Amino acid sequence: MTRRRGAPEAMIRFVRGPDGALAPDIAARLPGRGVWVTARAELVAQAARKHLFARSLKARVDAEPQLSEDVDRLLEADCLRMLSLANKAGAVVAGFGKVADALARRGVGALVEASDGGEDGKRKLAQAARRGESAAPVIGLFSSVQLDLALGRTNVIHAALAEGGASTAFVARCRRLAAYRGVSIDGATTTGDDIEAEPDGCATEG
Repeated sequence: MTRRRGAPEAMIRFVRGPDGALAPDIAARLPGRGVWVTARAELVAQAARKHLFARSLKARVDAEPQLSEDVDRLLEADCLRMLSLANKAGAVVAGFGKVADALARRGVGALVEASDGGEDGKRKLAQAARRGESAAPVIGLFSSVQLDLALGRTNVIHAALAEGGASTAFVARCRRLAAYRGVSIDGATTTGDDIEAEPDGCATEG
């Protein structure tokens, strides 16, 4: 086990409750002494399996076997919550035509493509983005059903966020989720070289 520290956005904080249960604290706001683990699913799973949380906190810790999956769901929900907030702020357009128009006008902070959407539409919008010289990241981490729920619409395949704080916050969360899963932000699988082979272990606070 090492105690190498990383940037907070590249780590996941965990807190031991009074009953010994371990709670993921992805916003790093829960009270109590925390333990930080590099934000990769396989490293969280190893930390739980090898009892590194208990070793770092020097106390009994109940880490559920599905801890890494629980963290994934929390990170995913955080992304979709931010997308929903951006939509409520009027920063999101959805639908092929509206997204294409937004790309033509420029000012797009992020392009969102349903992971189960057709490749033809994605290709055409990618071409439109290049014509408009857009450097907006393409996010492909969520299904159409998830986008429907986040945006309160039906059959969402393509969406775009306007440049601004909401878009920046959403993209940052998506990058964190993608890194945790070991994939690129557009949902493609990364190579093994992009994943650390050994866990950093747990870095205990103060």
